[in-house]
Amino acid sequence: MLILGVDPGTAVTGYGLVRGEPLGPYALVECGVIRTKAHEPLPARLREIYEGIRAVVTQHGPEAVAVEDVFYARNVRTTVALGHARGVVLLAAEQAGVPIHEYTPASVKKGIAGRGAATKEQVQFMVARLLRLKSAPAPSDAADGVAVALCCLMEGAQRGAARLAFDPGRPHPTAGIRRSGTIVPPPGR
Repeated sequence: MLILGVDPGTAVTGYGLVRGEPLGPYALVECGVIRTKAHEPLPARLREIYEGIRAVVTQHGPEAVAVEDVFYARNVRTTVALGHARGVVLLAAEQAGVPIHEYTPASVKKGIAGRGAATKEQVQFMVARLLRLKSAPAPSDAADGVAVALCCLMEGAQRGAARLAFDPGRPHPTAGIRRSGTIVPPPGR
C-alpha cells in the first residue's frame, strides 16, 4: 500500500509517502513540505496548500490519505487557521477520490512511539527506526507527515487482526471457555 500522510499547517504543511504492508516492512517514497509566504492573504496560502497536495496525489496515486487532526491551541486564531489548512487537504483528497483517514496528534504519537504523550524527538526516532533510516526525515514537519502515514499503515494491521479475530465464519475466540460454571458452546451448535 502507498499512504500519503499530511501534517497540515498554514505556514508549513508536511507530507510523507510511505509504502508497505500493515505489518511492515515500510519504505519512505518521498517526503517534503509545502511552504506558504507569511505576507500573502490566507486564501492564497490555502490555494498553495491545496495545489501542492493535489500535485502529490496526482503524481503518486496513493491508496489513502492520512491527515492529522486539529490540536486545540491556546490561541483560537491559530486553531481556526489550522482548520482551514486541514480543510483544503481533505478537499484535495476527496476530489481525487482517495479514502481519507484522520488521526489525533496523540493517536499518532501512541501509534508510532507507544505513548500518546511522546515527545517530538521520540516520534522522530521511531520514524527513523521503522523506516530503517540513519536519521529522521527533515524538516520536522515532513517527519510529522511521515509519522501520520506510518500510523495509518500500522493501524491497518490492527484492523486486520480485529477482522480476523471476529470473523463470522470462524468460532469466536472465547468459544468453549468455561464461565461461571457453564461452557459457552462455539457458534453454530
